[in-house]
Amino acid sequence: MRRLFQHIGTLAGIVPASVRRKEGADMDEVGTLSDAWLLVDGGRIAAFGDAATPVPPEADEVIDCEGGLMMPAFCDSHTHIVYAGCRDGEFLDKINGLSYEEIAARGGGILNSADLLHKTSEDELYRQATERVNEMVAQGTGAIEIKSGYGLNPVNEMKMLRVIDRIKATSPAMIKVTFLGAHAVGRGYTKDDYVTAVCRMMPEAAHYADFVDIFCEEGFFTVEDAARVLEAGLRAGLRPKIHANQLAFSGGVQVGVKYGALSVDHLEKSGPAEIEALQDSVTMPTFLPGSSFFLRIPDGPAKDYIAAGLGIALASDYNPGSSPAGDMRWIWSLGCIRMRLTPNQAFNAVTLNSAYAMGVSDQCGSITAGKRADLILTRPGWNLTKIPYLHHTPFIRQVYLQGKAI
Repeated sequence: MRRLFQHIGTLAGIVPASVRRKEGADMDEVGTLSDAWLLVDGGRIAAFGDAATPVPPEADEVIDCEGGLMMPAFCDSHTHIVYAGCRDGEFLDKINGLSYEEIAARGGGILNSADLLHKTSEDELYRQATERVNEMVAQGTGAIEIKSGYGLNPVNEMKMLRVIDRIKATSPAMIKVTFLGAHAVGRGYTKDDYVTAVCRMMPEAAHYADFVDIFCEEGFFTVEDAARVLEAGLRAGLRPKIHANQLAFSGGVQVGVKYGALSVDHLEKSGPAEIEALQDSVTMPTFLPGSSFFLRIPDGPAKDYIAAGLGIALASDYNPGSSPAGDMRWIWSLGCIRMRLTPNQAFNAVTLNSAYAMGVSDQCGSITAGKRADLILTRPGWNLTKIPYLHHTPFIRQVYLQGKAI
């Protein structure tokens, strides 16, 4: 199927095929064409150009974009969307002044989600998670990383990974899978025994997962625990990612860089030492402003990272306890409003750089010939500043994944 989009007011997010991530001053650059067209063939971007470029003569379908903006679909490199029910009771606890750490210390938080997940069938988990995926897709997200981590024992972690694998097989979105067995210490285990159990799960988890992750954080797992888990993951063929520095200066960034982590995520508690560790590394610093917003904690110093020449990604952290939403347009807005990123910087952070942080920037995250035609077409009159500025005004005319209207 050859589908031609004509009369695009602005085609935004154009990136050469050789560019896999944006860093430093390039974070503020967005390639655009005005009065443009774009050709999709076989679900991939085949060609594009402006009014001065000859339009391909043959297409099975021609779509008049009526001057709307066309941009790559969002990429969300950090989610926990396979969970059972919700934790609205903890929402009241937060309103009443309890901290994330206090809720966890009382046996709530992640452990509450694990208890409910244990009682929930795979079919029901799949149904609930698919609703969340479909919601995210309708809001313009085309690539989603999904973590396990609410199983917290071998049987239920594998149940989660099977559910994610089923979503991967049935969703039009690109799905990447992360084994987060070390999200918290499972009930009935000592910490050391649980870390050992997670390491033993690794070969079976590797049948489903692309990445291994650990919550390296005060009150959860140490850098020594992280080293054990990441080494076991590497032996099983899983590339590291890591939750780092959300609640304290944990050393998680440094251990992540040491083991070649694709991303280090959260970074609310980070500064010059973490920036120095990330220099000249393959690791993408990833900030989760939805979590900072919901927990009412300071955001990480994203602008300092960019000023030091690094790139950053933004992701939703969609989960039931600290970021119960997966709208990446809202994450883009929070990047601008709370983190003082420019609209262009935040745009690159929710598209190409978030694709990099989940290992798919060679396939999506930009307008590049050969990449998946995962696209957002807006109504007329929108631009890359107005979208995050009018952060809840409907702006999407149509989402296309692999060139097909969703």
